[in-house]
Amino acid sequence: MDELTLLAPKPPPGPTPPPTPLDAGSQALAEALRSSFVIIKAVMVILVAVFLASGFFTVGPQQQAIILRFGRPVAQGAQALLGPGLHWSFPYPIDEPVIVSISGLQQVKSSVGWYTTQTSPAQELAGNEPSLPVSLPIDPVADGYGLTADTNIFHVRATLTYHISDPMRYVFDFVNASNAVQNALDNSLLYTASRFTIDNILVHDVLGFKEAVRRRVTNLVDQRQFGVTVEECVVDCRPPRQLKEDFEKVVQAELTRSKVISDARDYEIQTTNAAAAGASSRVKLADSERARYVDELSSRAKQFQDLLPKYNANPNLFVHQRLAQTLAVVMTNLQDKFLLPDKQQEVRIQLNPQPPKAATE
Repeated sequence: MDELTLLAPKPPPGPTPPPTPLDAGSQALAEALRSSFVIIKAVMVILVAVFLASGFFTVGPQQQAIILRFGRPVAQGAQALLGPGLHWSFPYPIDEPVIVSISGLQQVKSSVGWYTTQTSPAQELAGNEPSLPVSLPIDPVADGYGLTADTNIFHVRATLTYHISDPMRYVFDFVNASNAVQNALDNSLLYTASRFTIDNILVHDVLGFKEAVRRRVTNLVDQRQFGVTVEECVVDCRPPRQLKEDFEKVVQAELTRSKVISDARDYEIQTTNAAAAGASSRVKLADSERARYVDELSSRAKQFQDLLPKYNANPNLFVHQRLAQTLAVVMTNLQDKFLLPDKQQEVRIQLNPQPPKAATE
């Protein structure tokens, strides 16, 4: 009976009964729900638009950007670097743009060897920091210091300026490349200090020590391939504050010593120059005298050479002529002159000249 009932054809459907009218409250609620759904859809559309619009970012003229998608770059090599301009990526947490300054200068500061300052920056810049008593030791927990090759301590700090030359290495090869650069600077300060004496660091070879620090940090940066290029390394060294006055006395003594040596060298140069000038003057005078004597002797030799033929022709006559000429020159102021021949002959001369007459008035 049940099977026959199930197999029997169903009667045709009758007319649809009219909908049951809703009351006013239900109708208001339905309209409110429809309005809420419209508002929610509009808000969702706006939120999606804002979410997508938040993916726009700007890269500056001295910057490059790398888009990370779930922590990995969306491209490899140079293609991963975005140049200056407006760019878009999926907003976080899907994509994350990393902007890197490629020509701007970055700085890291090392205070691994510096003390905890208790003075104002103006006093520190002017060098007017107060000294501490010798009885107050350095606190290794708070105060840093460097150890020199001659087992002395001093305070040192440095500021390293660099620019990023390889953004891919700088961003992806290190968790924090800036900290890695600072660690290299710390290492360079302590390593270099252990190879210089305290006198060279503070007085004799200040520039050499600073250049050695710069060379060390540059080598470390290149060896570890940080992707940066060192521009400048400024190093500041100070003696311990407990020994500030003693170091100032040493510096003053070094300045006095340098001044005395400089004055001595100036005196040496002046004396040497004066002696050299005097020697040169005397040499020139001697050369002049030598030339004059040589010329005179040459002239007299030529004169004798010219007189030699005359002498050879008649020696006696030549002798008498030369003797007469010589006596005439020698006895110019004599009133009477008598020349006796060489032969043994008797010569009688009356030597009673008439006395001069007295002048009449």
